[in-house]
Amino acid sequence: MNRFSVVTFGEIMLRLTPTTNWAKLVKANSLAMDFAGAESNVAIALSQWGHPVSFVSALPQNALGDGAENLLREFGVNTEFVTREGNRIGIYFIEQGASLRPSRIIYDRDDSSFQQIAKDAIVWEEVLEDKRWLHLTGISPALSPNCAHETIRAAKIAQEKGLRVSFDLNFRRKLWKSGAEAIAIFNRILEHTDVLIANEGALMDVYQMGSDKSSSSERCRELMPMARDRFKVSEVVFTERNHISASHNKWTGILYDGGKFYESPTYDLELVDRIGGGDAFAAGLIHGYGKEWSFEKTIKYATAASALQQTIPGDLNLVKEEEVKTIMEGHTSGHVER
Repeated sequence: MNRFSVVTFGEIMLRLTPTTNWAKLVKANSLAMDFAGAESNVAIALSQWGHPVSFVSALPQNALGDGAENLLREFGVNTEFVTREGNRIGIYFIEQGASLRPSRIIYDRDDSSFQQIAKDAIVWEEVLEDKRWLHLTGISPALSPNCAHETIRAAKIAQEKGLRVSFDLNFRRKLWKSGAEAIAIFNRILEHTDVLIANEGALMDVYQMGSDKSSSSERCRELMPMARDRFKVSEVVFTERNHISASHNKWTGILYDGGKFYESPTYDLELVDRIGGGDAFAAGLIHGYGKEWSFEKTIKYATAASALQQTIPGDLNLVKEEEVKTIMEGHTSGHVER
């Protein structure tokens, strides 16, 4: 069997952002172009940290598809399971918020190559052969019935082949008709999930699981055992984001293994770009499992990595393990290194 080899499944899209910082889309005169997606973001981060990673997806046979695949290859991600079919790449526009004005995302992904992926087209037995970990999110199954079918198949076959499966709930209101529709599909994925990644808001939005505790930390600590018991997973991992404003957040990670809570330090963040922060967290978490670190070290690494990522423009986590460990050691003043 290979080193700690990982598979992710999802859509990599064209990201368009106003070139003027914090500009409104309605008046943007030019847009910066890049490629990103939740599962590809995780793949790129893990590849940078030394893990063999395969990304499973579909892209059109055109220059935009080439650009997206080239980005993955640039960071060492295996793209042999990225099929080239269909006519278009999914697109999302980001309007970055500031102060009291929230960030906004506009999706343009209907009829994308990934959305039109054929049922049973992916030979998961081959894709998952000799792999150790499968990472899935709640975004992919929201895109079409076939995408949902393939996400469920991937989780089931991975479990049968002895892989560990992580599932990031990642509920996107704009992609689902209702929470009830998401529940029906999420439950089938969670049947084959080992590690659930979520947050307080997602559990409420989808499952109406809530807490009346006064602080967010207390609410998380009440909800996490409830989620672990309900979904029969090994570990539940939460991110806790406290919004002071669109530009100022506090960010914490918590892991619960059924007997104990492991909590990271809280990072006080002046945000540059929060999109992709959860993906950096998921990648850091999987990295810790791959390194066979303690849960305490793993949650600290995942949270520090995602905190750093949110200080970088764009979705991608471009930080080295050494940089993350420096933050874990408490060096958070931002002093110039000479």
